[in-house]
Amino acid sequence: MSLKTKILLLAILPLLLVASLITLINVNQAHTLSEEEIHTFEENLLASKKRELKNYVSLALTSIDHIIRDQGLDEQTARNGVKRILNELTYGEDGYFFVYDRNGVNLVHPILNELVGRNLYDLRDSNGDYVIRNLLRIAADGGGFHRYLWNKPSSGREEEKLSYAVQVPGWNWMLGTGLYIDDIASEVAKIRAQVTINIRNTFFTMLMVIVGTVIIITLIGIAINLHESRLADIRLRELAHRSVRFQVNERRRFARELHDGINQLMVSVKFRIESAITKLQKGHATALEDLKSGAGVLNDAIQEVRRISHDLRPRLLDDMGLGVALESLTGHFSERTGIMTDLALELADERLPEDIEITLYRVVQEALTNIERHAGLCKVQLRLQQRGGNVTLDIRDDGCGFDPQTNPFAEGIGLRNMRERIELLGGEFSLMSRTGEGTRLKARLPDEP
Repeated sequence: MSLKTKILLLAILPLLLVASLITLINVNQAHTLSEEEIHTFEENLLASKKRELKNYVSLALTSIDHIIRDQGLDEQTARNGVKRILNELTYGEDGYFFVYDRNGVNLVHPILNELVGRNLYDLRDSNGDYVIRNLLRIAADGGGFHRYLWNKPSSGREEEKLSYAVQVPGWNWMLGTGLYIDDIASEVAKIRAQVTINIRNTFFTMLMVIVGTVIIITLIGIAINLHESRLADIRLRELAHRSVRFQVNERRRFARELHDGINQLMVSVKFRIESAITKLQKGHATALEDLKSGAGVLNDAIQEVRRISHDLRPRLLDDMGLGVALESLTGHFSERTGIMTDLALELADERLPEDIEITLYRVVQEALTNIERHAGLCKVQLRLQQRGGNVTLDIRDDGCGFDPQTNPFAEGIGLRNMRERIELLGGEFSLMSRTGEGTRLKARLPDEP
């Protein structure tokens, strides 16, 4: 898995986790709140039904009150009158009044006439509830409500019913009426279904928002990756071009040194030897001088070859390491130029990789060459430190300095070569200078390629 993919996942996964938690919490809270609201709605409907039942019973008591209070009627006539009035009192599609004596015998039932005269004291509904027995007890206790299952006339099915029963004043009769509350369950079921749909729609809406957000982040990440990849490709091509150009310049310089240095010396040696041979053939005594002169020129050529070989790959760097090679380089620099050099090294016991050592050596070499040419008589401080997985090179002088914005030296081949050497190994290069305040060069490289 690439680093870019890991970064993209690190951006998306926390978002998905947080969004999922928020969605689950919201859905759970919405479900809890909806259940509370449905319960409140159900209680309000039930309370409304109870008030309605109380009003119906009050109306029924009012309608028979004149008969109960009429002292001129005998008991049987009064009872028959009350039964007749209550049999005629109906409301709605399934609303009626029922009357039972204290033994559970039905006295009034306008809908189910076959129940009249029957003792239903031990009647139980499908749930095993003693319906009439409980209604008689509630009425004897001062009146109240009772829920049970009873046959609904309009549908012919057993439905849940809420009844309100009271004692008929002065008589041992239980008067009551009831309302079927299946419509409450139906309304609650409709509301619960609608709430479930709303919660589901909310969940899918949030899910679509999350998916859309993930898609947008992914597209943005891909676009950024493509842009960065293009920039990296451009940068890589630039570095490759600079590397090729650097190699061409080095080969050109090497060819020039061979042509102008060693080649001229070899021609001179050849000329001296040929001159000596000619003189020997003629018996001239000066032939020995030509041979001596040729030997001297040949020695110069040998020294020139050693110098070029050292420039290409310092032998001391291969044999003794970067620290010793820099000490030798700065020592010879001070002897040759008279410029004091303060060298401080903090390197690990293990040697650095070969390409890092040669790069740092060449950068120091080029920096000292620039100081010799441009800084004037000054003092040089050179610090090389290996710490925290990086190697840091810090070179400063207190020479004349220059303005990097206006001085063409800032864009010269030497500085450009140093920068390219460092950047080719994934390092950082910086140069700071002010006129009259000296120059400071800093480079940082990872200590592993």
